[in-house]
Amino acid sequence: MEATAAPQSQAAPPPRLRERYEQDVLPALTRKFGYSTPMQAPRVAKITLNMGVGEAKQNAKMLEAAQEQLATIAGQQPSVRRARKSIASFKVREGMPVGVSVTLRRARMWEFLDRLCSIAVPRIRDFRGLNPRSFDGRGNYSMGVREQLIFPEIDYDSIDEVRGLDITITTTAPTDHEAFELLLGLGMPFAKEGRPGGAAPEAEAEAEEERRKEEARRRAEAEQAALEQLKEENPDAYAKPEAEPEAGEEGEEGETDDAESSTDEENEENG
Repeated sequence: MEATAAPQSQAAPPPRLRERYEQDVLPALTRKFGYSTPMQAPRVAKITLNMGVGEAKQNAKMLEAAQEQLATIAGQQPSVRRARKSIASFKVREGMPVGVSVTLRRARMWEFLDRLCSIAVPRIRDFRGLNPRSFDGRGNYSMGVREQLIFPEIDYDSIDEVRGLDITITTTAPTDHEAFELLLGLGMPFAKEGRPGGAAPEAEAEAEEERRKEEARRRAEAEQAALEQLKEENPDAYAKPEAEPEAGEEGEEGETDDAESSTDEENEENG
């Protein structure tokens, strides 16, 4: 009797975004920042997704729906986040569920980042680029999503309420500039204005105003020098004409002379 060969499980292919990082982004970062070894180059450490469900304190089904939707988006079961202390003004007691969270690492992290950059983010309504100022100063980037509908895994007809979520990408970069170059190389569609490593908008405006003033000053000096040269070459053309007496002034002088002559005549007759 022939032995039946056991089916061998096929290894999953590596995430394409991780291959892109190893083949293209890592060498580019090493050249740009002059790292002595590729191990110095920044990399993505983890991605954290948080979804708030403040309505769960009145309706437990809200919490279950949020858990199901976040699990569908991340491909991993989220954990429930509970309040650490009671806040009377918000009607929150200690231990009450206030949100769900999930942390992605390794292959799931790369796959989620790939879907986020190439599929989900371009589906944002009136999208004009991600805000490049949302780095925390230590190389970590945070962004907010107003609707979970941008992820194609979510069925529009099956959702009970539109919910937003926060996405935090944690990197090993020591500066925001290095983290920005890392995420930009991985395909994050950042907006043009406000990118790290460039001049601030106020500094750019001041530099532009100073440049305009300098150009205006140089233009005025060139025009004045050209005028002086023309005066030297043709002084008669630029000589000021002599002032001629106005008609009113001549009339007044004539009247004065007539008055003086009539006065002399009267004096002779009386004499």
